[in-house]
Amino acid sequence: MAVPNLEGVYRFLLTPRWLALHVVVLLVIPAFVFLGRWQFGRFEERSANSERVTANIEAAPMPLERLASAGQQVGEDDRFRRVTVAGTYDAAHELVVRRRPQQGRNGYYVLTPLVTGGGTAVIVNRGWVPAGATADAAPEVPAAPAGQVTVTGRLRPSETEENSGITDRPGLPAGQVLLIDAGKIGQGLPYSLVGGYVELTEQQPTPASAPAPVPEPDVGAGGGLNLAYGVQWWLFIGIAVGGWVLLIRREVAERKAQEAKGTAGVPEATTPAN
Repeated sequence: MAVPNLEGVYRFLLTPRWLALHVVVLLVIPAFVFLGRWQFGRFEERSANSERVTANIEAAPMPLERLASAGQQVGEDDRFRRVTVAGTYDAAHELVVRRRPQQGRNGYYVLTPLVTGGGTAVIVNRGWVPAGATADAAPEVPAAPAGQVTVTGRLRPSETEENSGITDRPGLPAGQVLLIDAGKIGQGLPYSLVGGYVELTEQQPTPASAPAPVPEPDVGAGGGLNLAYGVQWWLFIGIAVGGWVLLIRREVAERKAQEAKGTAGVPEATTPAN
């Protein structure tokens, strides 16, 4: 590629206005590269998460004790892993979780500890019930089955303000919480809780009435929007460079046209007669 002649028609590129444009383009290019790479990174992260969650949901159930135990936090890689666990419900320590809408209606999740023996238990989210007439009114909750039950469900880590986006606060009515936090809920209970909870999908024996099941998680498009945004940012690089070149070429064309017009307008010198 020929080097522009800065002493000639390209000298305007060194004027303050054009120097400012060069700086803007040179700053924009690495910024767009960074934003594109960040979006591609998010795409890879979300795609991997989507694949992991899908595999966990579709896998055959395994015994809970193989993945988690009392005082042990549920790992992120085990989120939504299908598990089975047997025990008896402790209805005396049942709780409801506020502000859990489902299908456009406000309501509560119902948490009942399932005592598995040996001084241990796991919180079971038995499902969803609609809210009462007022914010402070207790919802109507179908009773937990008595006797030995076998629960199949999705394993979930404890909720925190950071991973749920829900701000916890004191002063709630008795028996109500905002977060499904096994560590906090387990304080004062006569047994140790697994550091997470099970989201019930099946139960044997089947009860006559039960809360509405919690829907499967929306795995989503696996970061497809992030991929599109990443491509978009990198296309902007081409637009920025192409626009910069186009402006230079247009300026050169205008200056050449003005120069040609000026030359054409000068009359030729005449030679005086002797």
